[in-house]
Amino acid sequence: MTLSLTLPAIIAILFAGGLLAWLAERYLDRGSRPIALVSLLLATALLGQYWGHVSGDISAAAGTPWWDSLQLAWIPRFGISFYLAVDGLGFLMLALTLLMGLFGLVVTWKDINFRRGFFYFNYLWTLAGVVGVFTAMDLFLFFFFWEVMLIPMLLLIAVWGYEKRTYAAIKFFIFTQASSLLMLMAIVALVYLHYNNSGQLTFNYRELLSAQLSPAVAYWLMLGFFFAFAVKLPALPLHTWLPDAHTQAPTAGSILLAAILLKTGAYGLLRFTLPLFPEASVAFAPVAMTIGAISVIYGAVLAFAQRDMKRLVAYSSVSHMGFVLLGLYALNTIAIQGAVMQMIAHGLSTAALFALVGALQHRLHTRDMSQLGGLWASLPKLSAVALFFAVASLGLPGLGNFIAEFLVLLGSFGSSRWITVVATVGLVGAALYALLMMQRVFFGEQRRQTTTEGEVLIDLNPRETVALLSLAVALVFLGLRPQLVFDVADPTIAESMVRLEAAGLSLESEESDKKLQTAASSGWPDADHKRGESP
Repeated sequence: MTLSLTLPAIIAILFAGGLLAWLAERYLDRGSRPIALVSLLLATALLGQYWGHVSGDISAAAGTPWWDSLQLAWIPRFGISFYLAVDGLGFLMLALTLLMGLFGLVVTWKDINFRRGFFYFNYLWTLAGVVGVFTAMDLFLFFFFWEVMLIPMLLLIAVWGYEKRTYAAIKFFIFTQASSLLMLMAIVALVYLHYNNSGQLTFNYRELLSAQLSPAVAYWLMLGFFFAFAVKLPALPLHTWLPDAHTQAPTAGSILLAAILLKTGAYGLLRFTLPLFPEASVAFAPVAMTIGAISVIYGAVLAFAQRDMKRLVAYSSVSHMGFVLLGLYALNTIAIQGAVMQMIAHGLSTAALFALVGALQHRLHTRDMSQLGGLWASLPKLSAVALFFAVASLGLPGLGNFIAEFLVLLGSFGSSRWITVVATVGLVGAALYALLMMQRVFFGEQRRQTTTEGEVLIDLNPRETVALLSLAVALVFLGLRPQLVFDVADPTIAESMVRLEAAGLSLESEESDKKLQTAASSGWPDADHKRGESP
């Protein structure tokens, strides 16, 4: 195991950058934005050291998908260590986190006008917490970072949000904190049971993979993890915090929520829930797939019914993340690869849509689509970029979103045809709400040519244009060359699939034995013969 300081250095830079930004604005009344930008650039440069693994110049050690790791004793009395590691899946999530952090900072460069230093303190600390979540391999450390990312996000909504920001922040906190406590209880119970069975007290994820649990206990512990991650995903009916949080959060906060924080829920399911509890996950898969399919339809229907552009994009996230849940619990490589691609593509397209809604609100001081219309003539650049990301969101072929949803549906069809057919209807819903938004806001009768202050509307400036076009190029690249993402994520998915396939065979064997026992007790003449042939 290598002792690399790259991962803790990335986290430390973000934490230190946040503190410096706060202190600079407080005592020098300047400098918070450049400090935040430099911190993110340094963290991204450090992450770039792993590019050799992506390009194939450097391969992971034989028999393990891990690229780098650091493990130090932290609280040895309770078996808690400071254990960070990164593999292909972790690298993809870290790249998404830091690049979306840069995008949110650049595209909202002039949006924050008060307590700017404290804003960037919370912004960078949220990112630091997310980086910790994506790299922590000790469950206590994972929970620590899980909590670290929530509090700064709460403050971003509560301090810099819109009219109902306090209500939205409290609702966000209640949902996420209640689910976090469920996960903490499940973590402690898992560690305790493993200690009773093996005599080893540890929170190490790799060692807890071998925990021996009864099927009933494993199922309840799996639910503790599942609900915590499903709230963050979010999945129906645990989604109600999301539209309010998105609507009331500042633009930068909405970008963090949509592009990064929602992905921590999907990451937790793939990294922890499925491998730690494979038999319980296989048994629960039909329920989870059903929830995912219903979320796809429900999110699309609610998005279609919105007048507020920001709520429309928020409900579209519920629909798109439903595809992620569907793909993860289809429990085959194709669907899970599609779910990983959806996590990335959704992060890019939805972050861009929230940035565009924020740009419109900054210029027109409204998000109500009934008060907008005909903006293409006044804002041609913004309108054209919005059209691109709208069709990306509905799954236009050639873009990353299409690849993701196609693979999810292709993979899940083999697991459950009817659930997949239901989820496919969501593609029609996505087209309806995306095109409806374009028609109401950018086409039709022109209702506004000036802002409420009488200023002439100004189209996208070079800074906003470059930031948005960079995401457009990324989506086109993912749509035309998705194999790079598949190759990077494949070792992690393959390791999980080994455990899931073994669990599926085990459950099939148990089910077969139960049927044979039932047949024998019923007096079937060939029951004993079949029992002898059973593997």
